[in-house]
Amino acid sequence: MPHSSVAADAGVGYGCRELTQYAEFQEASALYARVFAYTESEYALNANLLTALARNGGSAVGAFADDGALIGFAYGFAGVDAGGALFHYSQAAAVDAAHQGRGVGQALKLAQRAVALRWGQRTMRWTFDPLLSRNAHFNLSSLGAVGIAYERDYYARPDTDRLVVSWDLTAPESTARRALPVPPVLGRADWGRPVAADGGTWIAIPTRPGDLDAAARATVRRDLERTMTAAFRRGDILVAATRLDDDTAVYRATPGEGTP
Repeated sequence: MPHSSVAADAGVGYGCRELTQYAEFQEASALYARVFAYTESEYALNANLLTALARNGGSAVGAFADDGALIGFAYGFAGVDAGGALFHYSQAAAVDAAHQGRGVGQALKLAQRAVALRWGQRTMRWTFDPLLSRNAHFNLSSLGAVGIAYERDYYARPDTDRLVVSWDLTAPESTARRALPVPPVLGRADWGRPVAADGGTWIAIPTRPGDLDAAARATVRRDLERTMTAAFRRGDILVAATRLDDDTAVYRATPGEGTP
């Protein structure tokens, strides 16, 4: 399938489109390493691989400033799970530090959505660290994805637990932002544990996990793993996430209905 434009200009000094030139793939690889502070060669992106993905069911999209500089990048590939469900898997998105908080990440996801739909893929999946409340809010409450699985040591090394989310690419954009019932009062004692209320379950996490020492963070992860795994086994999905205060953020789990 040939490349085509998937512009997602948000009117704030940048626009998104698919990458098509080798130099763009190289620039995207460099941006990826810079944003995530990767110096080890094992984490490097290969420009040839990105080109092949983009031509064979995958995506490689960039956000460009008005002066033509690449300020954001996302890529993904066609995926299938053990049950045979097909989806577009978004492996990573990176936004230059100087342009974060301006909607670039959302524009990149929407550009990926357009590519995936053109390939005939109706859902998108990706993962993120479930202790990162800002990512949780963006993925679930802003985009409208839902949490469907907890994976321990996702990248086959310690401290890489990930929450798997699924995004229905055919759902109306108006359904993305979900209204939440008022959460109960939750605090540190509730981190990682289920609190049933309002026909669903609240699961609290620390707002700033980086402030915890390694042992405390590991304890929260194991509690969170048990709680989320139990929720998914009974058929729940995570539908939203929000910050309560400087100490605590919270996920909202509800019974799933036709989860993609």
